[in-house]
Parts: sequence; structure tokens; C-alpha cells
Amino acid sequence: MRITDSGNQDMTRRNISFFLFIILCLLFFSCEKKAAETKGIILGFSQIGAESAWRNCNTRSVQEAAAEAGIQLLFFNAEQKQENQIKAIRSFIAYQVDVIAFVPIVTDGWENVLEEAKEAGIPVLVCDREINIQDESLYAGYLGTNMLVQGRSSAEFLIKKYINPDTGKFFTRRNQPVRIVELRGTEGSSPAIMRARGFREALAEYPEFEIIYSESGDFLRSKGYELMCNILEDNIVFDVLYSHNDGMTLGAIEAMKERGIKTDEDIVIVSIDAEQAAINALIRGDINCVVECNPKQGPEIIRLSQLLAKGETIPRMIFMIEEVFTEWDDVLNIGTRGY
Repeated sequence: MRITDSGNQDMTRRNISFFLFIILCLLFFSCEKKAAETKGIILGFSQIGAESAWRNCNTRSVQEAAAEAGIQLLFFNAEQKQENQIKAIRSFIAYQVDVIAFVPIVTDGWENVLEEAKEAGIPVLVCDREINIQDESLYAGYLGTNMLVQGRSSAEFLIKKYINPDTGKFFTRRNQPVRIVELRGTEGSSPAIMRARGFREALAEYPEFEIIYSESGDFLRSKGYELMCNILEDNIVFDVLYSHNDGMTLGAIEAMKERGIKTDEDIVIVSIDAEQAAINALIRGDINCVVECNPKQGPEIIRLSQLLAKGETIPRMIFMIEEVFTEWDDVLNIGTRGY
């Protein structure tokens, strides 16, 4: 019996070793297959710049996702100039990359260079900002944020704050229309266009709200500070600041605080992006609402680029999942939700 038991044990060990070997082989070949699918893929990615924490996070997300997937990334910073971006796309075409992805600085003026990419047989993925183009076959699809919804969400917060949901009655301390100052993004960019449009569409049925000032701050903190300084020097009286990004918002808050304005008491502030500095300001009470604009698009950009490199089609419009954070939320649960 002992000899038989020993023989069975030896057989059991051999079986276990064999199955472990098979599992390891399957894992190895699975990894090899995955590597083979991405090996040799070259992605040309043109970013518009490094003007904000949001943009830097967006860039890191793409770079890290490409490195993790083993994709060669040709990265180009356009430094806020469309002509630089067009040159970058043409350099990608000359280099014969497999896929081109780019964040368009403005909506118009892309037809010629995208025609060149199409003629070269290189699929193009538009990221973060939308473009205005008649022939939509010139690019494979769009991945980014729903900027129209971001504008609407900003307005919906104000409606909820100033209008009683039970009675429908409007209430302010002055019992007069709410005066809104708007700091817009870069002129001609899809975020500036869509965030302004969505905001106005949502407020269209409410004459209680009045936009008394609207100016472009180019998504820059320095411009937000400068514009707010001008507003205060011109003695423009307002109740709400609606800013198209956190950078301009934080600059404007700095200017207001220098002049003794208590942003946690005197002004209602709505901002878009959700960088950590803005989340912190929300927690302190300096901002009342932060509408998220998700910058962590890298993994999805890489996934779509892999599909395009294999000749597959992708959806025309893909939007990132985003949230809205307000003064009514549990701040302990949103304290580290920024970037």
C-alpha cells in the first residue's frame, strides 16, 4: 500500500507540474500575442500646450498609457499656435506614423492637413476639443468631454441655487436679476463655444439671470486675474462668476481677495475642470460648484489608436464620464477627487 500511495503521490505531483506548465505557457503566449498586436505601432500626438494643470495631466495620461501599452509615441507641444500644430501633423505624415491623434486649438482650419493625412492612409483621432469640418470622413472619430453638457450643468447649479424647486419662486438678497460675469476660454475653441452655448441654453427660460460681462481669458490663470482686476476697477457689480476653467477661476479669486471681496460670502462661483486646487477651493467655500472635465483620456486614446492601427472603425463620438461637485456635497468624499 505504501508503494501504491507513493506512486499516486508522484503521479499527482507530475500532473500538477504539467498543468502549471500549461498555464504558464498560455500566459506567456497571451502576453506575446498582446505585445505582437501593439509592437511597431507609432502614434503621433499633438498637444496644444501646457497652459494649465488640466493640460499637463492630460499629457501625462497619454504618455503613461502609451508607455504601458508599448506604443511608440511621437509627442509635439504646439505652444498654443495652430500653425505649429499643422506642422506637427505634417511631420507625423512624413514619418509615416500609424495613427495621428491631436487636440485642436481651434475648431476651424483643419481641412487641408487632414486631407493630406487621408491621402497618406493615416487615420486621425480628434481629442478633447471638437473641430468644425464639412467632410467628416477626414477623421476617424472624436474622444473627449461633453462641453455642451458642462455649460448646461453650470447653469443648472445656479437655477437650483436661486430658484425654489417647490414654489418656483426666485430668491436673491437684492430681489433683482442675478448679474453674471463670464470668463470664456480661447476664442474659436470648442470648449469656449460649447460651454457658453450650453450655459445660455439652460438659462434661456429664466429672465432672472443676466450675463452682464463676457470676455475671453484664454484658459490662463494670469488672464483670469487680469480680467477680474479690470472688472473691479471698472466698478462692475456682479453676483456670479461663471468661468470656463479652473485656471481663470483661481486667478479671478486671487484678484478679488486682494481687494477684500469675500468669495465665500459675496460671490457665487461656478468653475469647470476639477483640478485639485479648485476642489480645495470648493472645500474652503471659495467656489460653490465645480463641473468636472476629465483629463485622464490617455488609456482610451491608446485603445482607440490600437483599433485604428488594425484598420478597425471606431464610434464617431466618445465622451468621458464626468461629475459635478457642489457646495451641497459631502466634502470629505470629494477631497482628493481632483488632479
